[in-house]
Amino acid sequence: MIKRISSLRIGHFMAQYAIAFVLFALIAFFSFTLDNFLTVNNIVNILRQVSMLGICAVGMATVIIIGKIDLSQGAVMALTGIILAKLMLAGVHPSIAVIIVLVCSPLIGIFNAIFIYEVKLHPLIATMATQQVLRAIGYLISGGLPVFGFTRSFTIIGQGHVGFLPIPVIIMLSTFAIGYVFLNKTRLGRYIYGTGSNEEAAKLSGVNVRKTMYTAFGISSFTATIAGVVMLSRVNSAQPFAAIGYETDIIIGSVLGGVSMMGGEGNLLKVIFGVSIMGTMINGMTMHNVSEYYQILVKGLVLLAAMTYDMVGRRRAEKKV
Repeated sequence: MIKRISSLRIGHFMAQYAIAFVLFALIAFFSFTLDNFLTVNNIVNILRQVSMLGICAVGMATVIIIGKIDLSQGAVMALTGIILAKLMLAGVHPSIAVIIVLVCSPLIGIFNAIFIYEVKLHPLIATMATQQVLRAIGYLISGGLPVFGFTRSFTIIGQGHVGFLPIPVIIMLSTFAIGYVFLNKTRLGRYIYGTGSNEEAAKLSGVNVRKTMYTAFGISSFTATIAGVVMLSRVNSAQPFAAIGYETDIIIGSVLGGVSMMGGEGNLLKVIFGVSIMGTMINGMTMHNVSEYYQILVKGLVLLAAMTYDMVGRRRAEKKV
């Protein structure tokens, strides 16, 4: 009996922290196969890459928990960079320009929510259409060319440090902390989980599903805008074709972190490990000179494996009930 309880506890522990073991295994593998993988410069580079992925993942996880999807985040990042760059070139102070884009960003999420909740469009179609619209606006505003020439002092957001920590990582960790408190310690956060578990039951329980849906998509666009600010500051150039396909990495990172595509389940603390796995895997494959085509193949397989694991786990849980 004692042995059985111990084995159950070990099994539960392994299931809870499997994502952490995968990350450490990846780090160990690339450390042994690449001489310069664990150098300070490369670790800082991975952290910077993961930071933008992680910031977006907070918003993506929120939308997935509510049972939806948002394919417009990469386009939001690119358009944010273009508008922000144009504002600074027009003489607007960088801090004012950042505030403007951040304040306006939830409107994109509300736009998505209107078509999803009011018009009843499938979120995949609605957000894909928004993605195309935002990409087109970005190309029209920029003329299809990179936008640069603004003040170099703005680059501190994406390239600066506080002690040994890059500022983008501090922004990411702050975003995760705020997102965790919101989802787990507030009434609206609990409504997001409840709506994702069973939208009809949430309505019958008195939950304002419309407000909850609008909030979730507003958060998704807001976090993508923060990532867009970081990206512009890091590369010091706004490009209309930036962050194409970025949504795939964000979704994979969220699903790897245990956010269920069926809605109602997800823990932002584990999502940190999920996006770290994505950043480590991409960096390691790039340093191994793995072709971009093979990298896409690996990402697809990882997404399939994560979603299959999620579905199998759901079915086993339903059978136990």
